[in-house]
Amino acid sequence: MSELMRNPNVMRKAQAEVRENIKGKPNVTEDDLADLKYLRLVIKETLRLHPSVPLLLPRESTETSKVLGYDVPKGTTVFVNTWAICRDPKYWDAAEEFKPERFESGSVDFKGTNFEYTPFGAGRRICPGMLFAQPIMELALAALLYHFDRELPHGVKP
Repeated sequence: MSELMRNPNVMRKAQAEVRENIKGKPNVTEDDLADLKYLRLVIKETLRLHPSVPLLLPRESTETSKVLGYDVPKGTTVFVNTWAICRDPKYWDAAEEFKPERFESGSVDFKGTNFEYTPFGAGRRICPGMLFAQPIMELALAALLYHFDRELPHGVKP
């Protein structure tokens, strides 16, 4: 919500999508989520800037290797800094900006195959709760956007 409040145009667009698709129903249900494409872009961008776990679970190297010129001996515990990777300007244009539209092409997703974007990890140790978390995040955000108008306090600039 803080990113949406700091980006009122994105908030208005997401809110318009939710309200147009729900149209006067008393509550948002999971069945209502199918057509909320922009809402999913907002969630992806939020997870890019604010991954739920900034450092993925520790890994242990199974063999000696060299990474970016550094020697990594066999048995070394390694942490993947997904927070830094998801904000790396080498992979993301305007990396520090909140721009959900960057995910419109659909070429990058959090399913663990795009290593520049791994808010839930990847491979065998990908978060087992990812498939549960996705609809819950969508449902919660859709309900907040549907029922409430939020904005920054008077005089506070985004």
